[in-house]
Amino acid sequence: MGEIKALREDMNEGFGLLRRHIDALGARWGLLAEKAFREGLRGLVERVFGGRVERWSRYDWEGFVFGYPSVVEADLIVRDGKHILVEVKSSVSRGDVYELWRIGKLYERVRGVKPKLAIVSPYIDDAAKKTAERLGIEIYVP
Repeated sequence: MGEIKALREDMNEGFGLLRRHIDALGARWGLLAEKAFREGLRGLVERVFGGRVERWSRYDWEGFVFGYPSVVEADLIVRDGKHILVEVKSSVSRGDVYELWRIGKLYERVRGVKPKLAIVSPYIDDAAKKTAERLGIEIYVP
């Protein structure tokens, strides 16, 4: 009986380890998919629409975005004098929406230009969708 119990514990531990590896692969795939989509978006905007796409990065010394000093980044599209901050994510939560909104406020403060804000994702939860609508953030989901 003890051997069966030990075998069951070994199997459960093995399944837990397998699950962690699968989760890690899924997270990695999500990051790779985001990067691939971001590069596709860059090519489209620059070649077809004549805009400029860059990664905007700034050290937020006062901790405005996250509540503590940190690096803040977003994709930036500039075309015809319009500035658009875009967040590309495999999934979006309400916290992600607020984060982009605060990045937009920081961008406006630093650059003196009020940017449009947009999120591109295959999945956005209902609370995030409502928050984005309330904050005037455009969302692009399938």
